Amino acid sequence: MRYNTIDLNAIYLKRFYLYLNLLALVTALSVSGQNDSRVITTGVPFLLITPDARSAGMGELGVATSADVYSQQWNPAKYVFAERSQGLGVSYTPYLSKLVDDIFLANITYFTKNTERSAWGASLKYFSLGDIQFNDLVANTIIQQGIERPNELTLDVSYGLKLNEKFSLAVAGRFIRSDLKLSTDLDATPANTLGVDIAGFYRGDVFDLGENKGRMRYGMNISNIGPRLKYDEGGQKNFIPTNLRIGTGLDLVLDTNNALNFNLELNKLLVPSPVAIIENGDIVGYQQPDITFLKGIFESFNDAPDGFSEELKEITWATGVEYVFQDSFALRTGYFNESLEKGSRRFLTIGAGFRLDFATIDISYLFSTSRIRNPLENTLRFSLTFNLSASPELLTETSN
Repeated sequence: MRYNTIDLNAIYLKRFYLYLNLLALVTALSVSGQNDSRVITTGVPFLLITPDARSAGMGELGVATSADVYSQQWNPAKYVFAERSQGLGVSYTPYLSKLVDDIFLANITYFTKNTERSAWGASLKYFSLGDIQFNDLVANTIIQQGIERPNELTLDVSYGLKLNEKFSLAVAGRFIRSDLKLSTDLDATPANTLGVDIAGFYRGDVFDLGENKGRMRYGMNISNIGPRLKYDEGGQKNFIPTNLRIGTGLDLVLDTNNALNFNLELNKLLVPSPVAIIENGDIVGYQQPDITFLKGIFESFNDAPDGFSEELKEITWATGVEYVFQDSFALRTGYFNESLEKGSRRFLTIGAGFRLDFATIDISYLFSTSRIRNPLENTLRFSLTFNLSASPELLTETSN
C-alpha cells in the first residue's frame, strides 16, 4: 500500500505500524531487529484474537471445552452437543488499550439446534483500528487529508452433524474482508478472500471416577483454509492464519452442586516459515514464500530451517481449569505458552462467569509472564450470552 502522508500524532503511526506488521502476534516487534527472527506472520491476524471471555479466562483455548454459544470460533462441531437448543452471544474486546482507546474487536454469534443431530451457527466479527489522522506536507505546510478508519470483518456460517451419540463433524464457510487502504488511493478496493473450517468433536460416555463421575472430551479444528490476501496489483500476497487446533478435556462432577473441567490444547499455524531476504550475501530480513495456500499448508510441517526441533517450537500449548457451582457461577484460570523464538507469548489468565435467568455474563483478565508485552495485558474483557432456551443441568449418568 502507498501512504504518501505524514502523521503528526506519533501514537497513531505507532499503532498502525503495530497492526501492519503483526497484530495478534504483536511480539514480532520485539524481534524485528534480529536477523535470525523467524516468527510466522499472516494477514488478518485478528482472526486469532479470542472473542469470548469464557475461553479467554482459561488460557485462550476452546476446541475441546464443553459447548457454548461461542463454539463457532473454536469448534462448531460442539454445537450439536449443546445443552441449550439455541443461543446468542455478544462480546467486545478492547485491543492495545494501554496505547489507545478506540481499537477493538466486536463479535456477535448465534446458533440453533434444528434437530437432535444437527445444528447451525453464524457469527460476525468486526475489528476496528480506530481513527487515524493523515496529513500531507506541501511546501513545508501541513495539509490535513482527513481521518481514516481501517477495519476488517468476517462473516461465517457453520453446519454440524452428529454422526452417532459420541461424535460429530462440522464445516464452516467464512468471508473475510480487510479494508486497510486509504480512500484517496487509486485502487481503494478492500482485500477479500474466503476461508473454510473442518472440525470434529468427541464426547465420551459418563464413567465412574471413585465417588465422582466424569466424561472425556476431544476436539479438532483446521480453520481458515483459503486463498491468500492480495492488497495491491503486483504486491505480495499474504497468507491468512490457517490454523490447526487439537485438544482434550475432562468433566468431573463432584456432587449435584459442584463440577470441575480440565482442558489441554495444542495449536499450530499451518503457514509456511518465512524465507530469508539476502542482499550482498547478508540476511536483511524475512518474507513469506510465494506459493499457493494448499502447498503452504503441507510445507508448514517440514519447512523450518532448523528441522524438526524448530517445527516443535511452532506449537503452542494452553491449559485451563473451570469450576462451576450450581450451574450459576464459575471460576476459571489458565496458562498459554509459546516458544521464545516464535513470539514468546506467555501469559496467565483468570476469569469468572455469572448466570442469570435470561443471560450469562463472563469476564476475564490476562497477566503476561513474558518479557514481551501482550496487547491484551491488563485488559478486562466481557462477553454476554443470552439464554434463549431452558436451563441445562449438571452432568448426570443419563445425559446424552
